[in-house]
Amino acid sequence: MAQTHVCRGRATNIYHGEDGSLEVFYHNTCVVTRRADGTIVLRTGGWRTATTRTRQNQASNQFGLGYNVQQKDGNWLVHYKGATLAFDGMELVLPA
Repeated sequence: MAQTHVCRGRATNIYHGEDGSLEVFYHNTCVVTRRADGTIVLRTGGWRTATTRTRQNQASNQFGLGYNVQQKDGNWLVHYKGATLAFDGMELVLPA
């Protein structure tokens, strides 16, 4: 099982904006964005892979974003602020 505490790995880049924003890229897809207002956007770019989920969870753990992405019976689920949300794998916006 991959480590999930620090966002790192092959083809992974992290960018911090001067406004407090954060972007985590896996290959050419921005898989996690934390906007300056605290809104979090999760994306896969259509690549619903275990590594995409790992990068998303690594970012959450490292930067204290408070969500967890899991797969159950082929469906992606996001646990955030006590709620479980369906994630279609393209884009999910989590409120600040």
